[in-house]
Amino acid sequence: MTDLRITQLDSGLTVATERVPGALSVATGVWVGVGSRDEPDHLSGVSHFLEHLLFKGTDTRTAQELARGVDRRGGDFNAFTSKEYTAYYCRLPARHASFCIELLGDVLTRPALRDDDVHGERQVILEELAMDDDSPDDVAHRRFSAALFEGHALGRDPAGDREHVEAITPDDVRQFFATHYRAGAMVVTAAGPLAHDEMLAEIERCFAGVDPGGQRPVRVGPAAPGSGAAIDDDSEQVHIVMGGRSLPRNDPRREALDVVNHVFGGGLSSRLFEEIRESRGLAYAVYSGVSSYSDAGVFQMYAGTQPEHAAEVQGLMTSELHKIVADGITDEELEVAVGYLTGSFELGLEDTGARMARNGGLLLTTGSVRPIAEQVARWAAVDRAAVDDVIEVVLTAEPIVVTVGPAG
Repeated sequence: MTDLRITQLDSGLTVATERVPGALSVATGVWVGVGSRDEPDHLSGVSHFLEHLLFKGTDTRTAQELARGVDRRGGDFNAFTSKEYTAYYCRLPARHASFCIELLGDVLTRPALRDDDVHGERQVILEELAMDDDSPDDVAHRRFSAALFEGHALGRDPAGDREHVEAITPDDVRQFFATHYRAGAMVVTAAGPLAHDEMLAEIERCFAGVDPGGQRPVRVGPAAPGSGAAIDDDSEQVHIVMGGRSLPRNDPRREALDVVNHVFGGGLSSRLFEEIRESRGLAYAVYSGVSSYSDAGVFQMYAGTQPEHAAEVQGLMTSELHKIVADGITDEELEVAVGYLTGSFELGLEDTGARMARNGGLLLTTGSVRPIAEQVARWAAVDRAAVDDVIEVVLTAEPIVVTVGPAG
């Protein structure tokens, strides 16, 4: 049995610890409530730029000392930038819990942010962007997002683009850090075998330097979607992305949408997988997925296929969409989907890293952590009526279609 406890420090910093008896590791993370949708237009990509720079050293540690300290203890230290938050995390054997927390506290409260590091890391990020541009499936997904949220920051790639990354200055980065990396916009979360009071005391000590106050950005929702595109690219496959808007994060119909997504393209027994890959052999990768933000959501499907099959595959994706809109799902499909969602969710929480990430992400984005049993019960309660309702709301609009690959 685990023990989740949440404390807010005087600085405004929210701390969540979950005791996991018998675990051999401690996972600690810092979730910061700013992402790519919160950047001024002229600083597109600065959240991701800053994420890179926090690994370049602090007032007391060089980048090499950070890396060697984690390697010496057999751990993992990483980060990622999303559209609505940025997360930093460290996972180490439980006997090194103090080092794990101290490392994150140092990085998040005392980053060096030196001019030379900004200029040096800029080239690394430009190489990352070039690498992504060499992946036509990534290009297709990015162009789909840009069309779905046309003219809105949700349509941006969190990594930014070459023009803006090249223009960001060291002062831009430092100012962005000072504005957004404050206690009121952060959640520190830890999971492992140690008691709450022990971890809380260590977090309070190591994060004493965080600037107090601060708040999460004010956000404005997106307007109407744009239109799709066909992009000529010299690749071996045509990459097809189709879909539209769905439900925001706190919509009570999210569990029903999860069921619909699993039936449609979310698993090995899904309709897209069975029809396009298993029955016809027209694709290796074919799936659907959902994403949710504070005020909007995405439903999309993807397939990669050789150019001579592209029209057929796109037609099959459209046909399967029309079928689920017209006929809904079967009782057996509902049962399989609920079983998958509940079972995979429970299995996914077997390690401390998953528990840490769930607690941090939920606290930052929703303000609370839904008990595991309650989440399982919400999926189990989905019925055919709820499924029919969410199909009507999400899947009946004409989908946006983006293709990247050789022209037919």
